[in-house]
Amino acid sequence: MWNLVNQYISDAIHEHFEFTRKTQLPCNAHARLFKIENDHHCYLVKVDHIQALERFECEARNHDTLIRDSDFLVADTITIGSSIEFCFLVLEWLETSGELEDWYTCGTTLAKLHARHEQKMYGLEEDNYFFDLAQPNQWHKKWEVFFAEERIAWQLQLLAEKGIKLVDIDQFVERIKPMLPHQVAPSLLHGHFWRGNIAFSQGKPCLFCPSCYYGDREIDLASSELFAPLPHAFYEGYDSVYPRMEGYEDRRRIYQLYPLLCHANMFAGDYLKQAANHIDDLCK
Repeated sequence: MWNLVNQYISDAIHEHFEFTRKTQLPCNAHARLFKIENDHHCYLVKVDHIQALERFECEARNHDTLIRDSDFLVADTITIGSSIEFCFLVLEWLETSGELEDWYTCGTTLAKLHARHEQKMYGLEEDNYFFDLAQPNQWHKKWEVFFAEERIAWQLQLLAEKGIKLVDIDQFVERIKPMLPHQVAPSLLHGHFWRGNIAFSQGKPCLFCPSCYYGDREIDLASSELFAPLPHAFYEGYDSVYPRMEGYEDRRRIYQLYPLLCHANMFAGDYLKQAANHIDDLCK
């Protein structure tokens, strides 16, 4: 397969490429990550079974969307290819470092992205993925309907199909709809905005692994506070451009249920318990 990777890259950059060094990188998803390089070029390569080809294609389009509409540094897609058994996504290698982390600028950059409001409906023109999970994005005019049905109900149904019923889905969906703001302008979201998908290159904020769609901007903010809250400077920067709305703290609990349910579907274990407790708290 690696000869094929070399060939695809050569065709994409219009010059001969053959890597001389290959390093496998840590990854918490099904795909395997590699850094490949020679004396002139360096790339990030994601490798998975052939069934993941559509997921890689979606990810590449999400990268293109963020490159077009945000000031974040986002890796260009070099090429996508497949063999009989495997598929691969080749991305520009971004050299990152923890020495220069400008979290204030990261916050202002996200706020500027969220403030564009160039879409009038919630969703996306195609379904995509959160990690390895399919993420439906059917267009909706009402945000509370989109989030309750396309996000929460979908994940609860996936769990139910595995024999795990955390709550009556229909009743819970109808319960949370009135808890969400009815008048919120759609923003382009990263969709999986947390510390593990943020880095800095010479101080400039970079984003990885997008799951883009148009929705309430508070989704990205709530996600950023779930597992590893970002430094205070990030939220200070964000609020200096686009202050959070009153009631955000209440909606944050609802929005954080989605990534919890995704993790419960992917990894089970303690995430199932966390999701169940989260639902119980919301029902109270």
